[in-house]
Amino acid sequence: MSEQTGLALPQSMDRSCWVCFATDEDDRTAEWVRPCRCRGSTKWVHQTCLQRWVDEKQRGNSTARVACPQCNAEYLIVFPKLGPVVYVLDLADRLISKACPFAAAGIMVGSIYWTAVTYGAVTVMQVVGHKEGLDVMERADPLFLLIGLPTIPVMLILGKMIRWEDYVLRLWRKYSNKLQILNSIFPGIGCPVPRIPAEANPLADHVSATRILCGALVFPTIATIVGKLMFSSVNSNLQRTILGGIAFVAIKGAFKVYFKQQQYLRQAHRKILNYPEQEGHC
Repeated sequence: MSEQTGLALPQSMDRSCWVCFATDEDDRTAEWVRPCRCRGSTKWVHQTCLQRWVDEKQRGNSTARVACPQCNAEYLIVFPKLGPVVYVLDLADRLISKACPFAAAGIMVGSIYWTAVTYGAVTVMQVVGHKEGLDVMERADPLFLLIGLPTIPVMLILGKMIRWEDYVLRLWRKYSNKLQILNSIFPGIGCPVPRIPAEANPLADHVSATRILCGALVFPTIATIVGKLMFSSVNSNLQRTILGGIAFVAIKGAFKVYFKQQQYLRQAHRKILNYPEQEGHC
């Protein structure tokens, strides 16, 4: 018994906390623990020091697992037993924490869906006419409305993403030498360029993505306004809006083709100047 006590005393006196580096001589009342497989100087640690270190690693999540940074052994963390009321409250808190992300995602998707339904209904009344649109939606199947109305903004956005002006401009640049009439409409479109400048992908820019979204959603309103201004003699609201939309797309596309071609020529003919030499320097 005396031999065991003699062996245990030097072992306890050699203990050193790997967090605060204190020994038994610094604090004889501290509680020690060896929570992992480590040996040597990292075997022992103060209970309070390890608790603070675990709190830093868990970052407020008391259920997170923490392992030793040296041997990767997971710490065995136990809690006092809970009473029935506290156990029920803790279980409810965990269930709510796990369900909240799914509930938030469902609310977000539902909000987007019903916003698309409302936008589709407003677009139908705007394009066809207020009374005519209401009559059409009242006679339609509710399931068809729930599926069809939200597809209206989706189709507008997908249609806006079709950059037909770029294809037209590419074809014109290729065959402009054979069509001399294009030079009178778009000056410089058939002129040779010293280099081919690099063109950025418009969809890679977040500003262009927002422009596509806004342009697609405001297109029915613009088509209605253009139809009333240019085709006021047409009695049908639907036909007038369709003609207004086609006219707006054609006019806007022509201006866009001209503008992009001028930007293309400006980039192709740019030059980098020599650095100006200052007086007094070799």
